[in-house]
Amino acid sequence: MSLQTEPTVPARSSATLSYEQFLEVMGEEHVEWVHGEIIKMAPISDEHQDLGLFLLAVLRPFLEFHELGKLRYEPFQMKTGPDLPGRSPDILFVATANLGRLQRTFLDGPADMVVEIVSPDSQSRDRGEKFSEYERGGVREYWLLDPLRKQADFYTRGDDGVFRLLAISDGVFRSNVLPGFWLKTDPLWQTPLPGTINVMKELGLI
Repeated sequence: MSLQTEPTVPARSSATLSYEQFLEVMGEEHVEWVHGEIIKMAPISDEHQDLGLFLLAVLRPFLEFHELGKLRYEPFQMKTGPDLPGRSPDILFVATANLGRLQRTFLDGPADMVVEIVSPDSQSRDRGEKFSEYERGGVREYWLLDPLRKQADFYTRGDDGVFRLLAISDGVFRSNVLPGFWLKTDPLWQTPLPGTINVMKELGLI
C-alpha cells in the first residue's frame, strides 16, 4: 500500500494553471490564484490569528441565532467572477439566499461580506488589488482591519457598484449586511482582546 501526499505548492509558480487545475493542487495551504499563477501567502502573526479567531467566535453564533447564512475562513477560496483572481479571504460570509454559490472547496461567486486582516506584507494587496477585485466582483461589504495602524475601515457596495466607506459612530460600526450586528472598534486593538462571552451578551445572544 502506498501513501499519498498533497502536492507541494510553490511560492510562485512559473507555469500557468487554469482555476480548475489550481483547485486540484492547492491542498490546505494558504494560496491564491492570480492570472494563472499560484501565489503563496506569507505566514500570519499571533496578533492576526487572535483577531481572526475573535471575529469568528463572535460572528458564528450571531449568524446561527438569526439564521443569516454561513461563514468560511482561509484557506477557503472565493472566485468572484470568471475574469477575476481566486482569493482566500481571512473570513467570508455567504447569506442564506446565496448559499447555492458554495462549492466543496470554493465559493463560486462573491461573498456577501469579506474580512481581510491587514498584515505588513499585504497592505497594497488588501487596499489595492483586492479592494478593486471585490468591488468589481460584487462583494456587498468589505471589512479592512489593520492591527499595525489600529485602523478599521468598512465599505459597502452601492447600487452603482462602487465601494463607499461606512461611518463609525461613537466608536461603533453597524453592518449593512448583517442586520443588528454591531462592533466596537477600539477594543479590537487591545491585548488581550475582549471576552467573547461579554460581546455575545451585548449582542443579545446569551
